[in-house]
Amino acid sequence: MLKSRHKMREAIFKSLFQWDFNKEEILEEISKEHIVSLEPNLQELAVNYLKGIRENIDVIDEIISKYLKNWTLERLSVTDRNILRLGTYELIYVDDIPIEVTLDEMIELGKTYGTENSGKFVNGVLDKIAKAEAPKEKFEL
Repeated sequence: MLKSRHKMREAIFKSLFQWDFNKEEILEEISKEHIVSLEPNLQELAVNYLKGIRENIDVIDEIISKYLKNWTLERLSVTDRNILRLGTYELIYVDDIPIEVTLDEMIELGKTYGTENSGKFVNGVLDKIAKAEAPKEKFEL
């Protein structure tokens, strides 16, 4: 299941990455090609994640921006920006995923798809967000 969840996060990231270049496209439509290979229950979960990210994108971007030091969201690479969006969504809006799992998964996405510094950068920003913004119940998972 863990490997399957990783594949799901990868599919969500790829969908967000593509959507970032053309916000006129419907995110859920873009995602179809990326989530088709997932197990049916994870396809549904991925669609829920994407819907949640789309509906809360302004709040998510505002939270990320608050914890960027000497950067703006617009100046970030498309890769880092969308890994941070996915990670922030999972930290704030998904109740049953421990903080450490989210951080580890986003670091791995950064290492796989970003630059050599993406993993560290993503970890630093998401760690600050987790400590300041994540619901307190998440620290008990």
